[in-house]
Amino acid sequence: MPVSRSAGESAADDAIGLFGPDSVTWQLHADPLLIVGGLRALFLQALHPLALAGVAEHSGFKEDPWGRLGRTAEFVGVLTYGTRTQAIKAAARVRGAHRGLTGVEPESGIPYRVDDPALLLWVHCCEVDSFLSTARRAGADVTDAEADCYLREQVVAAELMGVAAADVPADQDDLAEYFADMRPMLRTTAESQRAARFLLAPPMPGWVRVLTPARPAWGGLATLAFGLLPTWARKMYRLPGLPTTDAAATAGVRALRASVSRLPAQWREGPALKAARERLAS
Repeated sequence: MPVSRSAGESAADDAIGLFGPDSVTWQLHADPLLIVGGLRALFLQALHPLALAGVAEHSGFKEDPWGRLGRTAEFVGVLTYGTRTQAIKAAARVRGAHRGLTGVEPESGIPYRVDDPALLLWVHCCEVDSFLSTARRAGADVTDAEADCYLREQVVAAELMGVAAADVPADQDDLAEYFADMRPMLRTTAESQRAARFLLAPPMPGWVRVLTPARPAWGGLATLAFGLLPTWARKMYRLPGLPTTDAAATAGVRALRASVSRLPAQWREGPALKAARERLAS
């Protein structure tokens, strides 16, 4: 891949990783509301019938939703905060798992490949748009210049997954144009409606539902993530009883971020970030 480690690269360079502690990516992905951005990305991704068909048929999400979510979060953590070698190996494992997987979208009868660069680009753009827009609407201090820098940095992540760098939106204008171009290809299907309901109320063991606040807590996060979708995406889902105004979603996510930000840093920061700081300090 274009970002593979060269023979002359030092161990220190490898330890810094793909982005490094001075990058916008490090700062943005450390935001305490990254999970809300991740859920928003899943709602948005599910509006592409072929991308969703690949997830439904090949990912094991239905059988092990919590495991799949955990593995996805771990993968983002490795790409962001792992060493360069760790990030490249993690991406290679994912590409290997995707290789050769095909299927047919049931409603349209259109065949697809899981490793189709166009589908991989859709997933990438949904993720970066969701991480960026959620953090900014929650009150993170991200300037337009920093937002464009973030998108340029994330071209590397898209390349690792098999997308040509020239095809990846590298600033906010490019990203907005990409979504405008994609709109005619998106639609709600029976599977996307099931996916949305699944995200809003995933299965949980009985003791978790009864003895912990996990069900209402998760429902609140997922509802908030849905409310942060673009207006056109919310309308496509046609789900009653969910946030329909941008103002309400923005107020909700700002209040949540303000509350979470009061927690001690060791509770807010993920293990990948902590490990990266310890690695660089040594």
